[in-house]
Amino acid sequence: MKEITFLVKEAEEGGYYVETAGIGIFSEGETMEELKENIKGGIVCYFNKEEGAPAFRHLHFVEDEILAL
Repeated sequence: MKEITFLVKEAEEGGYYVETAGIGIFSEGETMEELKENIKGGIVCYFNKEEGAPAFRHLHFVEDEILAL
């Protein structure tokens, strides 16, 4: 695996949370800086060390919007 994509959403109670597509990494943070640090921790925890983790980490911002037809 060369890259990993995190789906970033705003939490209803404030802050942000992320999940990955196809991998069980989830995290949250009150600020974007805190979220990024928590993502790094999740990567290290999931892959057991930084060296085995994907080199590219993408943050994809998702906005839920209701469209009335």
